[in-house]
Amino acid sequence: MLSAAATENKIFHALADPSRRALFESLAHGEAAVKDLTARFNISQPAISQHLATLKDAGLVNGRREGRRVYYRVEPDGLKPLVDWITHYRAFWTDRVGRLERLLENMDE
Repeated sequence: MLSAAATENKIFHALADPSRRALFESLAHGEAAVKDLTARFNISQPAISQHLATLKDAGLVNGRREGRRVYYRVEPDGLKPLVDWITHYRAFWTDRVGRLERLLENMDE
């Protein structure tokens, strides 16, 4: 099992690429075959497959085979490590901003 940091790194890496983000957003609207994704984007089929492999490795999408086609869909829990990371730092910054506001108020007095 990967550490939390390694999982977060894979997610950040996967979503850092604009084409992968676009694929992920497209799949958030519903399942699609590689052929359909290739038609939607100005990207070659091998490139689409590589992007999907990266998204799959990060746990963001899953694929299922039906005959000769592979259909991909968003993995519902795939973004949870990223959401947890953001939540942690959101609390951190909320606390820091609150302390800064109190300090500034005290300086005005």
